[in-house]
Amino acid sequence: MLAIIGTLAVRRWALKVGFVDKPGERKIHAAPIALGGGIVIFWLTIFPLAAAGIMGVLFFHYGTPAWVPPALATHVPGLASRRAMLTCLVVAAALLHLTGLRDDKRALGPGVKLLVQLAAALLVTTAGGVRLSFFIPNPVVTTLLSILWIMVITNAFNFLDNMDGLSAGVAAICSAVILSAALASGQVFVGGLLCLLMGSLAGFLIFNFHPAKIFMGDSGSLIVGFLLAVATMQTTYYQHNDEGTWYATLMPLIVLAVPLYDFLSVTLIRLSQGRSPFVGDKQHFSHRLMNRGMTQRQAVGTIYLATAGTGLGATILHQVQASGVVLVFVQTVLIVLIMAILERPEKK
Repeated sequence: MLAIIGTLAVRRWALKVGFVDKPGERKIHAAPIALGGGIVIFWLTIFPLAAAGIMGVLFFHYGTPAWVPPALATHVPGLASRRAMLTCLVVAAALLHLTGLRDDKRALGPGVKLLVQLAAALLVTTAGGVRLSFFIPNPVVTTLLSILWIMVITNAFNFLDNMDGLSAGVAAICSAVILSAALASGQVFVGGLLCLLMGSLAGFLIFNFHPAKIFMGDSGSLIVGFLLAVATMQTTYYQHNDEGTWYATLMPLIVLAVPLYDFLSVTLIRLSQGRSPFVGDKQHFSHRLMNRGMTQRQAVGTIYLATAGTGLGATILHQVQASGVVLVFVQTVLIVLIMAILERPEKK
């Protein structure tokens, strides 16, 4: 409900002050659309996290009040122990959000945005301790891999924000799948982060479905990708006493296969044309589906279904042995191949 009210308020403000996305050569909307959806997503996700972190530290040092439910009070020490990570997360997210707002108002060069993304990734991986492990003992290697993962996923959802409801809807589906893994592992912090993100996205999506009344802009898409990247790295997919195998750690790659496909395919297309991969155009997967005759809603729905298909397969990775993992991997490859066939132009 807060996301709905907040989106309505931000949209009214954006139209009043002229904070809008105007039609252009690489845009598919014909009239100016309000920007600022990212403001709602940022505040409704980050503010509760910051508030919970502050209360966790205060309760840990000065005692938990009697009005706090016992089920939550047991998590106060764990929340307090995460204060460094949470502080870095909030600062990094705010840095990306402000950069996105500036870019939404007046376009920044891709170099500036990449530097800010690098700074945000460095902050959470070094000072915040958010890193991929993959059973690699070398901290330098894991830090570099973590930085790369954060920047790729951040840009993947930034790239995906090219059609009404696309980036937000895909992010909500991916968040729900990762949430299932976090809840199975009893991870309250990651689960809370994903629930906040899903709630803000759901309220925003009501006004972002085609025909969209408001866009999230870079101030939202950068945050969505960044938070999903961090959430995937903080979620526990495998424990040594589980019956399943370590292959469950591949879950993020399966869940995010569709956004990664769009990111990699459009990057390769632009590079093959001698263009910068960070200069926008109408060559994304969704645009290619529309060129095949789909409507905007059909293209977005197709990508939703493909994301849900890969995500559902990923949910069983922690329960199966090697043969089952192969089947999930094959299923994911088949879904991606179907997508590639759907978008392939006919020979004339």
